Amino acid sequence: MKKVIERAKEVFDIESEAISNLSKNIDKNFIESVNAIMNCSGKVIIIGMGKSGIIGRKIAATLASTGTQSFFIHPAEAYHGDLGMISKNDIIILISYSGETNEVLKLISYLIKNENIIISITGNPNSTLAKNTQFHLNVSVEREACPLQLVPTSSTTATLAMGDALAVVLMENKGFQSENFANFHPGGNIGKRLLTSVKDIMRKNDLPIINKNASIKEIIHRISAGRLGISVIVENTKIIGVITDGDVRRAMEKNEESFFKLNASDFLKKKPPICVSKDIKLNEVERILTENKINSVLVSEKNTLIGIIQIYDLSI
Repeated sequence: MKKVIERAKEVFDIESEAISNLSKNIDKNFIESVNAIMNCSGKVIIIGMGKSGIIGRKIAATLASTGTQSFFIHPAEAYHGDLGMISKNDIIILISYSGETNEVLKLISYLIKNENIIISITGNPNSTLAKNTQFHLNVSVEREACPLQLVPTSSTTATLAMGDALAVVLMENKGFQSENFANFHPGGNIGKRLLTSVKDIMRKNDLPIINKNASIKEIIHRISAGRLGISVIVENTKIIGVITDGDVRRAMEKNEESFFKLNASDFLKKKPPICVSKDIKLNEVERILTENKINSVLVSEKNTLIGIIQIYDLSI
């Protein structure tokens, strides 16, 4: 078992080293590739064979979801009709670690004739592919994680990382925001958090409201009945404080003899409770809850309580 764990760790070390070394390969070709894609009026089409093709699909998906129109074409399918999907305005990214993959090389003459800008991603700057493209992104690695040095491991990881770097730089240059991401991911949990507002899921009925003169028994009753772990102190419709079940427990430990003489005003804090607008998105609520290490937050309108939202409500 120990040998298995050690070998797994060695794979992680080899591949992380491969990614770390990529920064040495970033040069003007990367900058010019970014500029070309930024100025592209068409799409970015990724082409690769075998494992490179699988990585290419992921890169295309990442680009497409972050504001750069992109899709993948299999080189064999391209040679049998799918070249018709490529317009002159498209930028083509050809992936081949060796830079000598026949199915990929066969497409170069057509792409040059079609006046496409071609970016290559290889591990060999002196390869046929690298020498016949306008821009070359070098993903060479010192060794594969595979003990036989045959199975693409470090090299595919490096290629994927280069694609991620390209996508991230492009999305930042395009000013791509979380709202844009959500529009491309409406069905996923991330998209829902970015698109859904507090008002859509906040609890607004039977809120655990008390006045500042409420007895400790009333406080405990409202916390229990509300099932939110809190009660809200309200005066003249305005929020003036919050009492959590944790506050009650701490008060019980601190004031054993006088505990039942306490009322809500004894729990008022100098710092006002955290409130949010009904219109903010769930991802922002999650940030507020996490940063303040709290489980619930009040939803207010002109300092009037209109709802409560908990961290558990964010699991939509």
